[in-house]
Amino acid sequence: MRIILAGPPGAGKGTQAAWLVRRFRIPHLSTGELLRAAVEQGTALGRRAGGFMKAGQLVPDPLMVPLVLERLRELGPNAGFILDGFPRTRAQAETLDTALAERRLPLDAALLIEIPDQLSIERISGRRIDPATGIIYHAQFNPPPSDLAAGVVQRQDDTVPAVTARLAQYHAEEAFLVPFYEQLGLLRRVDGSGTPEEVSRRITVALGKADA
Repeated sequence: MRIILAGPPGAGKGTQAAWLVRRFRIPHLSTGELLRAAVEQGTALGRRAGGFMKAGQLVPDPLMVPLVLERLRELGPNAGFILDGFPRTRAQAETLDTALAERRLPLDAALLIEIPDQLSIERISGRRIDPATGIIYHAQFNPPPSDLAAGVVQRQDDTVPAVTARLAQYHAEEAFLVPFYEQLGLLRRVDGSGTPEEVSRRITVALGKADA
């Protein structure tokens, strides 16, 4: 399976990506992890990308696209994958489509996990992290133990204003990407509300693998 995974902040993409890895035994390619690895390794691309990341800006296409395509080449022929965080723009989607066509590795689906904006805000803004362990809790869904409650903190990226800004950016990207994959007949919309298990079952149906 070759899958693009998309959805707003808080849609549960990380949880579902982990499930897809186990279900189909394919690697999860997160652009965030690829970028962090390039920065840590001190590659030329990583050094250039690091400046944008520190400034809180999106890494531009001339840096992002080669990074993703190189990682796909490393997977070898006939490889499956879950691509998370890329493409974000129509130009990136077109470049990826051309690259995969040249290698005769067509996509199977572009999974779009959808949740209302209010649920996205509730899920993200409720996150709390224990600085000592890095464990993430949620004020409503998974509160920290009482002896840790006073010590957990909210990350700056998880505040309501920050999440609202991220949602605005996401919807701007979605406006270009959704029609692109709809035209290719690859878009699969999945309701991301409910438990992770419920969402996983919906994904299975959307991919036509309910009986596999």
